[in-house]
Amino acid sequence: MGTVLHINDLDKRYGPQVIFEKASVAIGLEHKIGVIGRNGAGKSTLCKIILGEEEADHGQVVESSELRLSYLEQHDPFQPDESVLGFLMRYTGKEDWQCGKLAGRFQMKGKMLEQTIGSLSGGFQTRVKLTAMLLRDPNFLILDEPSNYLDLKTLILLENFLRDFNGGFMIVSHDREFLKRTCQCTMEVERGGISLYPGSVEEFLEYQEQQHELAERHNENVEAEQKRLQRFVDRFRAKATKAAQAKSKMKQIERLEKIEIAHPIRSVRIRIPKVEVKGGVALNVKDLAIGYPGTTVADDVHLDIDRGRRVAILGDNGEGKTTFLRTIANELPKLAGEFKWGHGLKPAYYAQHVYASMNPEDDIESYLIKRAAPGVTKQEILNMAGSFLFGGDIVKKNVTVLSGGERARLCLAGLLLSKNPVLLLDEPTNHLDFDTVEALGYALSDYTGTIFFTSHDRTFVSLVADQILEVKDRKIRLYPGNYESYVFALEEMCREDETNGVAVPGKEAKGDKRNDYQKQKERKSRLRKLKNQVKEFDERMTLLGIEKDGILKHFEKNPTAYSQQHTLRLNVLETDLAETEAKWLQATEEIEGLEAEL
Repeated sequence: MGTVLHINDLDKRYGPQVIFEKASVAIGLEHKIGVIGRNGAGKSTLCKIILGEEEADHGQVVESSELRLSYLEQHDPFQPDESVLGFLMRYTGKEDWQCGKLAGRFQMKGKMLEQTIGSLSGGFQTRVKLTAMLLRDPNFLILDEPSNYLDLKTLILLENFLRDFNGGFMIVSHDREFLKRTCQCTMEVERGGISLYPGSVEEFLEYQEQQHELAERHNENVEAEQKRLQRFVDRFRAKATKAAQAKSKMKQIERLEKIEIAHPIRSVRIRIPKVEVKGGVALNVKDLAIGYPGTTVADDVHLDIDRGRRVAILGDNGEGKTTFLRTIANELPKLAGEFKWGHGLKPAYYAQHVYASMNPEDDIESYLIKRAAPGVTKQEILNMAGSFLFGGDIVKKNVTVLSGGERARLCLAGLLLSKNPVLLLDEPTNHLDFDTVEALGYALSDYTGTIFFTSHDRTFVSLVADQILEVKDRKIRLYPGNYESYVFALEEMCREDETNGVAVPGKEAKGDKRNDYQKQKERKSRLRKLKNQVKEFDERMTLLGIEKDGILKHFEKNPTAYSQQHTLRLNVLETDLAETEAKWLQATEEIEGLEAEL
């Protein structure tokens, strides 16, 4: 495929800040691009310029006549009282069976298509917008930070769609796992330029580290040569017989150039001050009901969380994750029951709105000094500021001139300096760039206090969480497995059989009248997917079996080390093995049936 988007000599400034300077890149329909770069480098600005929502100061974006561009809208294009199917048909001009078929890819079927959109959870409302975006028959998509507003289940459904999508896309994201699963190319937006690398984000980061090491070695060699030549100049410049040679050596020194090394993408390090380690229960919850006057979000909640645990609160958007976090933070009154924090524990709460109470007289440094615990040094404070991209003279900026994202980062930095034994974090990775997200994840994984947090970022959750709270169907329960098994279970739930009807209410899908060629094509496509599933099931069963055998062999040798926690883990492994084996058998039988039809 040829180029469908050509960005040529792009310039863009915001006051004195240079976003792009003579930036150029060519994008083809075959490109499935993950866009990365530091916070404020211009990733979202680039998307807006391509979409025509912002103008460049200079340069142009040339679109091919073949391009059919679509993107996920931030505002709601539907009316709350519209039905899902009615909105999709009105907004896209497509027929009911077409709308129903694509909606089915996002698990909206049957009676749900008749529901009013206003009655759906936030997660399903986003799925409606995704379906509307894709029904426009685009061949190129732009998604700007989808993991900030898509719940995990919807993100997995979108991943599954993008893997089969017959076109190209650009995805801005700080979720490395999402980029790994969907993108084949990596675009770096950095230092006023745009570069496109023909490989995954993992390959790009490895390449970047190699270039950084090569540049460092080159500079070390240059520096050693400069010193050698300088010693000759210093020794012989005053001697008439050697003056010409000394002058020649000086010119050689001038010609030797070092390579300017930009900061590597993974340069951020965050160090959280240590808190005192104590045993016992951090949070006890009995018969708790949460929600708002007239609306119960979840009830009958019973929990005991030990100190030092790092608890991820997971579930679909609109199920009550933030409501639970606000309740245990004493920001929202409970409806019934009780919860009690352990002796001496007072939680510190971070949410996107917390910066509203900032003192307008504070600058960045003074704000952090006020929030740092006694004993935290000024250097630790400045290091934390630098980790959240407030380095150098920026720490003297007044908080009133900071953007909403910058204020959110500053609040998070202040919270980490407080040495609080309990942190409640609601989407802490929003407004952070790629490397800061992972640096925060590594720092929190070493944190000695107790953490409760919500996040849509799989890389971040996998780095931090050692316990899962699932919020689902008005219940909040401890999930029996780890995060890997939670994600795997969701992925299995999200696997859709495209050949199993669409279920448009009261209608016969017109897609059932397709010709034999189309049916044959669909059978082959389904067969390929099933074989991939069987391979994944095989790998999954092997890993589960290895872990199970390892536990059993360990306790054959050390029977006294057996515990209730190990019993629970063995039960989870056996359940996962049985479920995976059943799915493997079902897929294998379907493969045999399809192969007989072909």
